Amino acid sequence: MTYLTDPRVDAYIDALPEWQQAICHEVRALVHAADPEVVETIKRTRQPYFVLDGNVCALLAAKTHVNVFLYDGAIVPDPEGIITAGHDNKTARTVAFREGETINARALTAMFKQIIANNRAGGWRKLKREMNAD
Repeated sequence: MTYLTDPRVDAYIDALPEWQQAICHEVRALVHAADPEVVETIKRTRQPYFVLDGNVCALLAAKTHVNVFLYDGAIVPDPEGIITAGHDNKTARTVAFREGETINARALTAMFKQIIANNRAGGWRKLKREMNAD
């Protein structure tokens, strides 16, 4: 699949160790495959974000892992238990990938698709308000 890349995101990924580059490239491909309208950008000076009618996810490489922040307001189901941190976070949860770990592409893609659908429906904040109003 081909998609438009942001050279600033390329620069961020290219500066990482090879194992982190591989994780970032795979996550990048998965989020674009989830919806071809996803756009890459840089926020917070240097952090890669993937957006479509709102934030979908962001990448942040740490020393021992790569964090993928899922901007879902903790409302997207995680039936395969891939979320590693931020379970009670009001904005984003995290999936951390370490060197040598396999990405559960099916589960991560399903979450990306749900986040995108929620964004198109007005965003997780609106959806949470509606859920709490019931």
